[in-house]
Amino acid sequence: MKYFLSIVIVTFSLCLWSHEGGHHEKEQTWKIGNQEISGDFLLLKDGIVYLQTEDGATKKIPLNEFTTQDQAQINSRYQTIEKLNTEVPQKIDKQLPTNFSILIPLCILFLGLIILSIYFFRKRKIKHGIVLIAMSFSIFLYSFTDPNVMNLAFNAFQPNVITSWDANYFYVESKGIPTTHDMMVGIASNGWQQQVPIPQCYYGDNAWSIPLNPILAATPVPVNAQHFTRGAIAVAVNGVPIFNPFTNQGVDAFLDGQLDNWGGHCGRADDYHYHTAPLHLYGTTSSTLPIAYALDGYAVFGALEPDGISMTSLDANHGHNYNGEYHYHGTANAPYMIGNMVGQVTEDATAQIIPQAAATPVRPAQTPLNGALIASLIANGSNGYILSYLLNNQNYQVSYSWTTNGLYTFNFINPSGTTTSNYNGFIPCDIQYAGAEESTLLNKSFHIYPIPSQHTINIQLKSGQDPKDIKGISIYSNSGTEVFHSHHYEQAIDLSNQTKGIYFIVIKTSKGEFKQKLILQ
Repeated sequence: MKYFLSIVIVTFSLCLWSHEGGHHEKEQTWKIGNQEISGDFLLLKDGIVYLQTEDGATKKIPLNEFTTQDQAQINSRYQTIEKLNTEVPQKIDKQLPTNFSILIPLCILFLGLIILSIYFFRKRKIKHGIVLIAMSFSIFLYSFTDPNVMNLAFNAFQPNVITSWDANYFYVESKGIPTTHDMMVGIASNGWQQQVPIPQCYYGDNAWSIPLNPILAATPVPVNAQHFTRGAIAVAVNGVPIFNPFTNQGVDAFLDGQLDNWGGHCGRADDYHYHTAPLHLYGTTSSTLPIAYALDGYAVFGALEPDGISMTSLDANHGHNYNGEYHYHGTANAPYMIGNMVGQVTEDATAQIIPQAAATPVRPAQTPLNGALIASLIANGSNGYILSYLLNNQNYQVSYSWTTNGLYTFNFINPSGTTTSNYNGFIPCDIQYAGAEESTLLNKSFHIYPIPSQHTINIQLKSGQDPKDIKGISIYSNSGTEVFHSHHYEQAIDLSNQTKGIYFIVIKTSKGEFKQKLILQ
């Protein structure tokens, strides 16, 4: 009876969790020619069926080699998976700073699998027990992304990037304009459409939304000239969106020479974005932190793994499972960042992932200007730029600016004169870093010393800060691992058992969070 109860618990758990998209087919026998193969259906991709046999091996078999009946069953399963992956999720309100909404079904599923694994062990079905134990801890590892750890990747670019989260999403707010490098310089293709960078309003309800509880898709969707050709597929940690390497014309933007020296250019809404992995951001942030997060929820690293070793071999998705967590890697060569979207996403009829932020145009889309070479883009005061380019060995400029009430003025300066166009567009965002005033006060409330330190760091309270206001102190390694935690104020923290390197201290108070980089040597 108790074993029956265990099975009921697991079944109920799976029912609760099935809405989130776990799709594992029961092992069955497939007839291929004169052979019969037993295995689980994994996915159908480019006419190839992927089956997983009992020993864990993956077999790739052309769809046309299956019987007509099996082909119909495979196609039916594929269409079912596709339908589940294209359901439009309900809008999430940003209010709960916790994963509680997902905690209950996960805990039930986790405990149910543990109980069932114990049953198999007692029945001496060791293999089945081990598999269930592995599944249990995989679910635990995969299903929770600590937003505090995730937030470390964005620290180097604050306050130009604003981050927040609720039970389901990690939100990234920005104007989409990089602050650590120039833009547009080096574009020399025949496809520059005379677009220029204008700060966007990726704020509030139009913020970038990254799933906090990513789920591996049963059928990874390729990032190519057919899928995700509109909008972003990821967000860089500096708040700049990253698009598919292929443009909406179906060409590789980098190979076609459409990108600047940093892998970016502007879209039809004068929105700046990247088309390749922004590896140059490692000049500002740590080499072991992510440079981006895909809109399926998985991180993008560079040449190093989170623990600092060199990147290990990648799978067909341009990523891998590393220490129990999946992530992608950015490289200088195609596919640059994401080969297939390994996490579940919703692609709408216009071939873009939803939900995602939207850029707002202020003028009609321009036409391509063949033969132009962009030489520079410099600030024109605080609300504008001057873009200079060469065309037929002559100098041209686009001098543009905007007012606080949304009047955009473009001066097109050429050897024969100047043409001016005015547009009434959206009102520029004037939203400062959330809690900027409180953050400034917090920065004056603590003094962390010595930096660098050999083994002990000290926390000195200033400006009348009350130790009772401190709700927690955490120290994270450069890879995001929490190496120290206290629920109350501590004046001295011993880190002598930690290795040399870069760390981050996060002090939570009743008024906000204080963050600072530490160095152990």
